[in-house]
Amino acid sequence: MVRGRGVRGKWCGALLLAAALAGGATACGPETPPAPGGPASGSTAPPAPTAPPAPSAPGTSDAETRTPDAGTSTTTDTRTTTGTSPTTAPSTSPTSTSTAPPDEPRPGEVLVEVVVNGGFAGVRNQLVVHYDGSWTSRSGTRPPRTGQQTPAEAAELRAALEDPAYARVPDRPTGSPIADGFQYFVTYRHRLVVSGDGERPPALQRVFAALPEGGPPTSP
Repeated sequence: MVRGRGVRGKWCGALLLAAALAGGATACGPETPPAPGGPASGSTAPPAPTAPPAPSAPGTSDAETRTPDAGTSTTTDTRTTTGTSPTTAPSTSPTSTSTAPPDEPRPGEVLVEVVVNGGFAGVRNQLVVHYDGSWTSRSGTRPPRTGQQTPAEAAELRAALEDPAYARVPDRPTGSPIADGFQYFVTYRHRLVVSGDGERPPALQRVFAALPEGGPPTSP
């Protein structure tokens, strides 16, 4: 009996060693309990779950690529968006062809200037009329005299000067000069017309008739 127990003890020791090497339980000893929270001895742990692919940001690319799980083939889905850009209609606004009206003269600007000289005493007097009808007369060494035309008088003077017939008045008198006579120099819009005491063209006579006091004085 003693020998039988020794043989059995050797077999149990050999089986325990083999079980320890194989990592399993034997009939000769208790089964090793699994670690807390771990799988039972002799079982295989399940594979870890695979995280789902992160969604692509909207509007970042026209080509969308999906990342497959391990062991699956890669699929690329390319989407091409074809858009038609809006066409800008040509401008149909009419082109302005009107021209700006000429600058109106200021009231204080000179409308006409008349200078008279000659005579026995050799006078040189001046009359200046402005667009607003105000006028200034100078005679020799006397103080200048001033006055104001009525609106109707000022309008008549402007009409006489703007008359197309006045533009055709000769720049110099056509008749023979009068001895010791007076000469009148009329300046309107940078044009100079010279007249004497003799007969005047009607258009020029109309201008003198519209001048304040009939023109500059002839007295010294």
